[in-house]
Order: sequence, then C-alpha cells, then structure tokens
Amino acid sequence: MGGVVKYGIIGVGMMGREHLINLSHLRSEGVAVVSIADPHIPSQQLALNLAHSFNWPLKVFSGHWELLESGLCDVVVVSTPNMTHYQILMDIINHPKPHHVLVEKPLCTTVAECKKIEEYEKEKGVYWLPLGSAGGRLSLPDVYRLIWGKMPLDVGNNAKNTSKSWHMCAKIVSFLLEAASHSDASIPQSVVDAARKRQEILVQVGLEYRYMPPVAKLIEIVKGGILGQVKMVAIREHRFPFLVKVNNWNRFNCNSGGTLVEKCCHFFDLMRLFVAANPVRVMASGAIDVNHKDEIYDGKVPDIIDNAFVIIEFDNGSRGMLDLCMFAEGSKNEQEISVVGHIGKGEAFVPENVVCFGTRLAGRDGVQTLKAEDKRIKYDGLHHGSSYLEHLNFLSAVRAQGVQAPAVDLQDGLLSVAMGVAAQLSIEKGRFVTIEEVMDEQKCNSSA
Repeated sequence: MGGVVKYGIIGVGMMGREHLINLSHLRSEGVAVVSIADPHIPSQQLALNLAHSFNWPLKVFSGHWELLESGLCDVVVVSTPNMTHYQILMDIINHPKPHHVLVEKPLCTTVAECKKIEEYEKEKGVYWLPLGSAGGRLSLPDVYRLIWGKMPLDVGNNAKNTSKSWHMCAKIVSFLLEAASHSDASIPQSVVDAARKRQEILVQVGLEYRYMPPVAKLIEIVKGGILGQVKMVAIREHRFPFLVKVNNWNRFNCNSGGTLVEKCCHFFDLMRLFVAANPVRVMASGAIDVNHKDEIYDGKVPDIIDNAFVIIEFDNGSRGMLDLCMFAEGSKNEQEISVVGHIGKGEAFVPENVVCFGTRLAGRDGVQTLKAEDKRIKYDGLHHGSSYLEHLNFLSAVRAQGVQAPAVDLQDGLLSVAMGVAAQLSIEKGRFVTIEEVMDEQKCNSSA
C-alpha cells in the first residue's frame, strides 16, 4: 500500500488517545489519523484537542458503523472496552470495504468469541444467509443495504433515531429467522472463525509487551539458544491498581473478562514465546484482598481480583508461573521476567530496562548485564515505547499488502485469552483446568 495510510480510531478513551499520540509520531512514515468514533463526548473532545495540536483534522463519529461507512480509513484501531470487541470486530470483518485492524488486547473476553473471529478470517468470505425457498444467498452487509440502503444498522449508537433503529432491528431479526427456518446452515460461531474468511484483511492483536526493549532483548537471547532448551518461565508483575475507565467498565469480570484475561494475557503471550510451545493445563489461586472493596457502582461491588499466582504447563514439558499483585506500588520494577533453560538463565526488568543473562558453566561471575534500548522509538508513552514499535511493525505489514503477516496474529490472541480464562476458572473451581476444556465451550460450561 503506497501513499498515506489513513487510520481511524474506534474508542478514544485513555488507550485510544495513546494510539493517537503514537501514530502522530509516525507521521514521517506516511501515516494520518483521519477519523475517530466514540459515543462518549468527553473522550471525543480530548481526542480532538490532541489532534488539533498535531494539525490533524478529524472526522468524528458517535459509532463505529458510521466510521466504517464513511470509507475514509484504510486501517482501524479498536481500543474500546473489552466486552465490545467481538461485535465491533465482526462488523469490521463483515463490512464490504476491507479495513486492516489493530485490536487492543484482549482479542475478546471469551474463547468462543475469539474463535469466531479467527475462523471467519481464514475462510475468506462473508456471513452467508440462506434464502430458503426464495433461492440464492445474501451476506449480512447485503441485508444491511437491503433494509437501510447504504446505511448499516447501529442500534447502540443511533440514539437520535431510536424508534427507527428498533423497527429496522425487528425487520432484520425477522429476516434471519425466516432464513434459518429454511436451511440447516449455521452462522459461523467465533471471531477467529470470522476473520479466516477475509484474508485480504490483516488483523493484529495489541499484545505489545513483546516489543518492550528489555523483553525483546530477552526474546532474542532465548531464540539465539544461549540458554538452551527453556524449562521454566517466571513472570512477576507488581504494580498499581486498575486505573479508572469510562463508566468504570473495567471493575467487573463480565466486562473485562476478568483480571487474568484483561491484564495478564500479555504475560501468557510472552510465556508462549519463550517456551515455543502451547499450554496444556492451568492452576491458579487468587482473590480480591485490597483494591476496590469500598467501591460501589449501580449497587454492585467490583469483582475483579487484585492478586494471583498462576502455574501453566506446556506441551513440551516446560512450565510457566505468574506472580501478580496490584497493590504493590512500592516496587522498583513493575515487571520482572526470568527464563531458565538447561544451559543458562536470562532476566529482564521493566522499567529499569536491564537484561541479565549467564550460563551454568560460567556461574555468577559470568553473568552479563546490559541496558536494553531501541533507537527506533520516538515516543515512550504508557508502555515504554512498545506501542510505538507495535504500530511501526503493523504499518510495515499493511504496506507489504499481504506478503508480511501481522506479528501478533489471531491465534496468539486466542491462546492468550484461553490461558486467562482457564486461570480464572481454576480459581473459581479450585482445581487444574485444561486448555482443551476452555476451548470446548460446552464442556467448560458443564464442568463441575
């Protein structure tokens, strides 16, 4: 893709604005943010103020459908609350105009939703709805055009046309029921399923911690074989509590997927990278011990855990451990990562940006320590430059027009969520939970 790559940002809360700032630092790479979508007026205004400081005129929409229909964007960044990712991604993938997508972590809040997106992209198509006795087939975008002309339905954000929206929604539901009654065909069931059908669309998941300079250096050391075959990975995150988000959506498991999905998918993704294997089973212990216990929203007390230990077994015999505490502001480093192989050990420390590594043969005196940095970073931001590098990498894939795959694909997003879901379920059930169990939604729902 030559020329200026035009971006739209769906959701301009704290992370959406962080993406806006990062993209402004990629201006010299031929990037322009041309539109935003968010129903929250204060967030819109904050984003507009930022864009004005960059001399970027923005088209503002209240909903993502309007942004997609505008035809202004080549790439969209999805940085909305977790529980909205699934529907927004499905709408992007189903849209007649292809848009490349960078979606914030987690991919979705459930394994079932993640799988739907991946499957749809792989099969390269659209949702086809059988017309039964009428013959032929219509895609969901065709249904939208049939009913609305050129304007798709967006019930959630079309407050000014509420009665018309619900009337049209009723017509669509009626159409789908009639169609389904004449066929055994079923609509694909997950985000992963969905994305498989649109291979002209690149989808990258925002698991950007792998780009943090000390983490990236440790990954390089591991892949270089200096440590030998990785046997153990231990990741400690000791940090501050969850920040306040719009309407406090991140205070509840039903919105975020739970702390071990919302926050820790980053670390489960890193574990898979380090051990070069897939997870088999998970055991976790966690609780709500300190944070948010005195908060009440709409009569409900937050249910997100604030500390946990998680053990993960991988299919090559290696193991990972996560130590999470979200009331540990008195820490020198927020993340400490240890990777031990049969030859040596490596460690990374963030934000100290230090990497240490050594071998069993050389012992303590042979441990090397280096300062990790990446001179490509033009903006450190909230995540030590990793979001900037994430965008730089994804832009390269977009410009390569299908020759270069996204660095963090849908399978990575799916498995990072599956590991988090398994950990949350393990805490609830008080036992090991297999990845096979959480990948099989029916089995997961019926398990005791």
